[in-house]
Amino acid sequence: MATNVKVVGTDLRQVTVKVNPGTYLTDVLEQACEKLKVPSDKYLLKYKQKQLDLSQTWRTSGLVPGAKLELVVRSNTPTAINVALQLPAPESNLFPPVGRVTKKLPSDYTLWQVLRQFESGTETEGKNLNITARAVAQTANGSAAGSGQLYYEAPLLIIESRTLSTFADFQKTLSQLGYNSGGVLIRLSFQKTTKTLADAMGDISQFFKTEAENNQKTEESTAPPPATSDEPTASTDPPAQLSEKLESSTLEAAQIDGAGGDGDGDAQGPPDDAMDIDEPPSSDHRPVTIFSAPTSDTPAAALRVDSDEAFAPRIEHAQAHQRLLKAAGENKRLLSDRELEEKAAAAAARVAAVKSIRIRVRFPDNFSAEWPFGPDDTGAALYAEVRKIMANDSAPFKLALPPGKAAIKDDSGPASKLISGYQLSSNTLVNFMWDDSVPAEIRKQPFLKRSATGHAQQIVVPEVPDVQGDDEAGPSASVPASAPKPRAEGDGSGFKKPKWLKGFGKK
Repeated sequence: MATNVKVVGTDLRQVTVKVNPGTYLTDVLEQACEKLKVPSDKYLLKYKQKQLDLSQTWRTSGLVPGAKLELVVRSNTPTAINVALQLPAPESNLFPPVGRVTKKLPSDYTLWQVLRQFESGTETEGKNLNITARAVAQTANGSAAGSGQLYYEAPLLIIESRTLSTFADFQKTLSQLGYNSGGVLIRLSFQKTTKTLADAMGDISQFFKTEAENNQKTEESTAPPPATSDEPTASTDPPAQLSEKLESSTLEAAQIDGAGGDGDGDAQGPPDDAMDIDEPPSSDHRPVTIFSAPTSDTPAAALRVDSDEAFAPRIEHAQAHQRLLKAAGENKRLLSDRELEEKAAAAAARVAAVKSIRIRVRFPDNFSAEWPFGPDDTGAALYAEVRKIMANDSAPFKLALPPGKAAIKDDSGPASKLISGYQLSSNTLVNFMWDDSVPAEIRKQPFLKRSATGHAQQIVVPEVPDVQGDDEAGPSASVPASAPKPRAEGDGSGFKKPKWLKGFGKK
């Protein structure tokens, strides 16, 4: 049954989108962005401060008819997606037992880039996979007779209940299909077309030429210096690689009636592409843990629902406050020189006992990274680790400690040691701050390299169980109130009769 849904833009404009039970939320986003005249790849949908899974349909999303959705800006830094590619026979026989290969890729990769990465990646274990340049020879009734002309076999992708088979579909990114976290299973098959292999390769070269140029401009603007640059370069097919791949496909198709497509290794496959996301983010073997940005604008602590009784003050709170006031009002003598020396020696001993700490750096896009450091590590080591995962590692910045402490300096001197110099004795959170000279264009670009983004993981907040016990009421609840004692003789009410009144009651 068809219904309507309202989408509120960032400028508070509202549009109405008609949906059916089988309508995907990605289609809702595209229709809303088309009416609001904004690009759909820059926004996400939220409902009641909760980000929606755009890969679901309206029926499975749990939304009510007439729901009001919010259009929010998407983060510039892509997230890592576990992509599994289910291969058809006979290619599936090369990867027993399920015939499936998996890879972790950024969410801003198009489907064509995903297929190219599986062709040239390390997950294939050196086995030749031909996905984007397949061809089949023209035969007559299945026999060897015929013209022998090679016709292009286009890849056919099935993602859940969606079928994608055109070049326009292959230009959609994983994020545009609704996959911004978790994983996705892509089932691969092939369908024969009426285009020859040469014509299809020409169409592919022209169709993805604009996309390749845009990706190259983006990589040149965001890539670090050439000495450390290892950005992926196998997203599309240049004309030179297309011609080599055409020759390779021709040799493979000539043996189509032989072993059934196993390949004998004589044909030269596509060159191996260096992928930045497969390399460890830290080259000096220092372990690093990268956490992705939170998906909600509301802090997790604000979403926790607590009862009003948890904030009601009790008698033990008042007693503790009175003890603090009493201790603050007492006169205290100044410490002697010996006591000051003992206090300083105890502090130095505590610092010397610290063998390792973990420092977490929070970046401007709410991503964060965490490293372990020892007693000999200085501020220069921390700055060097941060620059290894920055996309623009030449931009100046500073690392600020929590309020009340000075910022960490990029210095390798003894005074700049993290543990003994800055007195960091436990795990510490450090905030990344751009220098004032950094232009706004660099600040708007993705902060982390794709190598670091591919290793990002979600921050798991442990659930605190709600314990209901007798001790929640405090110690005063278990102590019964004592009855007032009478202060003198009489009727027990505590009232003492004066002497001049005692004589009136006697006869």
